[in-house]
Amino acid sequence: MTQTAILEPAAALQTSTINVGQIPVTVRCANADFHTMLAERYAGFIDTSGGEASLEVEITQAASADPDADLEVCREGSVWQMKRGDFRAEWNAEIRCGRVHQTVNPYSLDSVLRIVHSLILAEEGGFLLHAASAIRNGKAFLFSGVSGAGKTTISRLAPPDATLLTDEVSFVRPEGGTYRAWGTPFAGELAKVGQNCSAPVATLFLLDKGPEHRIEPVSKLEATRVLMRNILFFAQDAQLVGRVFDSAYEFVHRVPVQRLFFYPDASVWDLIQ
Repeated sequence: MTQTAILEPAAALQTSTINVGQIPVTVRCANADFHTMLAERYAGFIDTSGGEASLEVEITQAASADPDADLEVCREGSVWQMKRGDFRAEWNAEIRCGRVHQTVNPYSLDSVLRIVHSLILAEEGGFLLHAASAIRNGKAFLFSGVSGAGKTTISRLAPPDATLLTDEVSFVRPEGGTYRAWGTPFAGELAKVGQNCSAPVATLFLLDKGPEHRIEPVSKLEATRVLMRNILFFAQDAQLVGRVFDSAYEFVHRVPVQRLFFYPDASVWDLIQ
């Protein structure tokens, strides 16, 4: 007489919704420890409602390749494939859902979320920007620059009446003929999650170091060139690059862009009103 194998039921998927810039992404995973980690990592950005986009995460026991390997992003039709040493993922842009294979760590999903948000924003005329940002007097100010330009420094120098949105990756979205900056959980050297709030963008400052605090005008051509260099986009895809360029061009024609020279002293914020 043969015996019938008894199959254990598959672990139920739990959900956590991470809401950045009013684009909630529901993450489904059967690993409870993973959701505990998400609650800690994205505190202030966890939403109890459902998301308009979703990612199903499968936890693997070990990374399948070198965790320092370069990120690869490519598109096949409407599906984006992403791969790095610590994860592999796919994202269907048409139905806004995807799958991620990774270990229990906070960095893999963080990278996938940045890529997903950059793809969604590109369709809407927005972008993720290498920039610190803060709200003061009801207005958002962006401070953009390459590594070492002073994004973390100007964030540390912010006065008590400024609300820090991020010290590393700013979330910029068009709204009613202008642009709005949103707080993000994508932290830089401060290792501090930004506040989950938003305000209309008043000025984009291009950071530079100098012996005195001063502001200089920037031509729209130069502003577009620098903005393109600092916008996060991860794939060598001509269609996406074209959309990002259009977004950058539109932004600099609607928002003042200025170069801010400063040295590490809180008095620089006297110029930011």
